[in-house]
Amino acid sequence: MYNRDWLNRAVSEITPLDQEAMEAAERHLDQLTKPPGSLGKLEEVARQLAGISGQVVPELGKKAVIVMAADHGVCEEGVSAFPAEVTPQMVMNFLNGGAAVNVLSRHTGADVVCVDIGVNADLEHPGLVSRSVRKGTRNMAKEAAMTEEEAIQAIVTGMDLVKELAGQGYTLFATGEMGIGNTTASSALLAVLSGTDVGVTVGRGTGIDDQKLLHKQAVIERAIAVNQPDPADPIDVLAKVGGLEIAGLTGVILGAAMHRRPIVIDGFISSAAALAASRIAPLSASYMIASHLSQEQGHARLLEAVGLSPMLRMDMRLGEGTGAVLAFPLIEASVKIMKEMASFASAGISTSNN
Repeated sequence: MYNRDWLNRAVSEITPLDQEAMEAAERHLDQLTKPPGSLGKLEEVARQLAGISGQVVPELGKKAVIVMAADHGVCEEGVSAFPAEVTPQMVMNFLNGGAAVNVLSRHTGADVVCVDIGVNADLEHPGLVSRSVRKGTRNMAKEAAMTEEEAIQAIVTGMDLVKELAGQGYTLFATGEMGIGNTTASSALLAVLSGTDVGVTVGRGTGIDDQKLLHKQAVIERAIAVNQPDPADPIDVLAKVGGLEIAGLTGVILGAAMHRRPIVIDGFISSAAALAASRIAPLSASYMIASHLSQEQGHARLLEAVGLSPMLRMDMRLGEGTGAVLAFPLIEASVKIMKEMASFASAGISTSNN
């Protein structure tokens, strides 16, 4: 049985980025035919990838977006514009290749790995990764969403999945999710872990109106009051006001860091998992790449709390991993710059007026 001690021992394997490789990458970048730093974020990502891989010019292989799916008991409170039944319906859409994340993953050459970690339905499909911890969380407005054991099991599920995929040659990962009600859980996580007022953390999610927004805020405030999650204990917060897919993604992020793989963070829900992961293992933040800034209220605050800066601003708020897979080509471009761009010396270009 997994417990806190086991989890703490596992994440202690996460090590800092390779500073020598990063410094060598910096020197290489400064020798290329451009003013130093002129490629901005591409150079920053190139240095980070060098630090993660230990190679000045890393080899990027297969790419996967891990879409964790689960239901939320808090939907009983009417916090979403869509009914809970949409979660299993969308999972089948992912598996049949019809969702936005499927289209964008095909476009960017990535594989979609769809995981049932807590959908409140009996799902069968040859492409489904069935790792259900329980069929949806409990209603956090009335009781803890999960037990501590269930939260840890969900985290470990994400860690194990990355281990499996890394063994299959995947070198670049992204986070994705599906779960009606999960912006409610993510808003609660942000409020507790960052000490931010609920009025700032809570957004419209699937598109609720002003009246439902106020109701959603009240539900989250009630959930926090009922459960009294400890802000200094990220596992306690995940268990009491989180979600199974959020805990699973927390494990995906920790697993990527453990196996020295870059992990691209999607939007609001994925960033809530990133915040939890960074609180469980602070070094894991070094392995994260923020893909975009979503329209969901509170996302900028989440990224700030983790210490991440987004690559893209696309006014998106879909989730699923859509923003993360759009960042894949930019990350690959940073490696191509390192591999293919001429140096001043090789191009015969002068670097001095003397």
